Amino acid sequence: MKPLLKRARQGRSSVGASLIETLVAIAAGMVVMGAIGTFSIFTARSFVSSGNYADLDRDSFAALDTLTRDIRQSRELLAFSTNRLTLRDNDNATLIYEYEPATQRLVRRKNGVTQVLLTQCDFLRFAIYQRTPASGWNWYPVATNAISTTKLIDVSWKCSRKILGAKLNTESVQTAKVVIRN
Repeated sequence: MKPLLKRARQGRSSVGASLIETLVAIAAGMVVMGAIGTFSIFTARSFVSSGNYADLDRDSFAALDTLTRDIRQSRELLAFSTNRLTLRDNDNATLIYEYEPATQRLVRRKNGVTQVLLTQCDFLRFAIYQRTPASGWNWYPVATNAISTTKLIDVSWKCSRKILGAKLNTESVQTAKVVIRN
């Protein structure tokens, strides 16, 4: 009987894992899970960033398209500041483009209707020039008391959004020089 008891004890002790083996397996599993988690976060951030760029570009393109169309078809510039343009439209209506820094929006106002063209706009600036370029493609600025000589409007803006709570590589910068055709 003694040999059977001895074999039974040997079989039981070799079947289970030791504490050290269990700790090593847990540590290896944690490293693998950490790597998978890091990769998942990186991938999710990349997808969100790509979608964000597409949204910003789409919104900026639509705003720039509307703005350039209206400026080109306007009759004259009535009033100007670096964040506001007041134009006489081709149908003699007053058309206003205004950047609101407090709300970070670019709005278009015509005939009592307000349309928001851009949101989350960090910076926007208008500048006015005469049509004739100077040497080296520099443009002659318009004196503030002679805005009726304005034939070219320069607009620049930068929009950005947060990705997972931080503004990281999420900006869209636009700039254009638009000639008043009338």
